[in-house]
Amino acid sequence: MVSTLNPRQLDVAALLETWPMLIPGDDTDKEQRGHVLIVAGSREIPGAAILASEAALRAGAGKLTVATGSSVAQGIALAVPEARVIGLPESGDGLDLAGVATLAALAECADAILIGPGLADETATGAFVCELMQHCQGRSVILDATAMNAVTRQSLGVPLLLTPHAGEMAHLLGESKESIVADPLSAAQRAATHWQATVALKGSSTFIATPAGEVWRFDSANVGLATSGSGDSLAGLIVGFAGREADLLRACAWGVVMHGLAGQALIKKRGLLGYLARELSGEVPALLEQLRVQA
Repeated sequence: MVSTLNPRQLDVAALLETWPMLIPGDDTDKEQRGHVLIVAGSREIPGAAILASEAALRAGAGKLTVATGSSVAQGIALAVPEARVIGLPESGDGLDLAGVATLAALAECADAILIGPGLADETATGAFVCELMQHCQGRSVILDATAMNAVTRQSLGVPLLLTPHAGEMAHLLGESKESIVADPLSAAQRAATHWQATVALKGSSTFIATPAGEVWRFDSANVGLATSGSGDSLAGLIVGFAGREADLLRACAWGVVMHGLAGQALIKKRGLLGYLARELSGEVPALLEQLRVQA
């Protein structure tokens, strides 16, 4: 059955009125701007960790730690010199459970945690996430890509944001992609209720749903965003905002809108098609400054 609920429109006006973002004072240090932990990247997709990391910093996070497979850790460290990068033991194409002990103390002190961009091996990633969640109590956790499958294994017991596209949502719910595309709002609502998580179902229209029944819609109208790495940049923006003392819904709203506005800015510079996901987060600081002036 197609949902008849009318979601509220998400745009710049809604951000400034409903979810104003606090601006750090001049005497704020990097610890106070938020410590973000990103668990991402694999042999075949190390770039996802780089895209998410850069976006988290562009969103204003003050401190960044990246945990990734030991085989790609050095390359990611060189690509993101602002980050502390930790190499974790690997098992086949995934992260070995032994790495959880290395991350336990970091997870317990991070302000926001993103797990998933570029991680390989769905089974290994799911087991890794479930084990790590024991050390994430009280943290804001964003699950992306293969990490989202952990919610189908057990209750994770922490505040969660899931960021699926239609294909991933179909896999999570055990439905066809066609049914998700036909009624994305209903799918987002059902997933939010079932897993008691905030859900951002990505697409040309992104639907955000909460366990409390709130629903928002953001229309990007920008096919240029449908490109490899775009979702990694979005996830990084969201965790960056979450690190800045924002709850998951607020962080998600800011991430989705800034991601869309960055795409619009790049259309003016590059054209509708052909701009790169790596260019998105670089547009964000100037956009944030514009909104600060407007506020």
